[in-house]
Amino acid sequence: MVRAWYMDNSETDQRLEHHRNPPQFVDLDQLYKISGVEYFKLNPQTYKEDGILDKLKKERGYTYEDEITCSKECLQNYEDKLRSFFTEHLHTDEEIRLVLEGSGYFDVRDKNDEWIRIEVIPGDLIIIPKGIYHRFTLDTKNFIRAQRFFIGEPVWTPHNRPADDMECRKAYLEALRNGFEE
Repeated sequence: MVRAWYMDNSETDQRLEHHRNPPQFVDLDQLYKISGVEYFKLNPQTYKEDGILDKLKKERGYTYEDEITCSKECLQNYEDKLRSFFTEHLHTDEEIRLVLEGSGYFDVRDKNDEWIRIEVIPGDLIIIPKGIYHRFTLDTKNFIRAQRFFIGEPVWTPHNRPADDMECRKAYLEALRNGFEE
């Protein structure tokens, strides 16, 4: 099961947990209310057959998928890529990841602009809304393999903070104010 907690503002070592002492954990309902991040637990051994992912892809319109492996052995320009992933940014589309192997951390900003760290392990599917400031890093195992999903052709462009004038950011802030009610 995914764990999420508030972080301090340290930027010194991206692979440390950097949580408040004692940690202030965030449950999944609260995480959604204060950030819009959605979470689903899938079985990494049966997700291809059990229909849960297929239903989710159909409901959300995901039509393109690929796989990424982040490790020193598998990712070209490993250190540069990790720095890029850890730079605070937003996207114009949702960021959807299903962890197949390994583990890592997604950090997202809450409604008060504080960092929440979300630990992901195999079977965790996380949906980060478009327009939210976030970042990603590996944990000390330095390995994750994940599927990525997109609506239409993938848009890979990160927009580093500040990007507050972008329409996706304005729409995200409006949805946040409205509690993500449709």
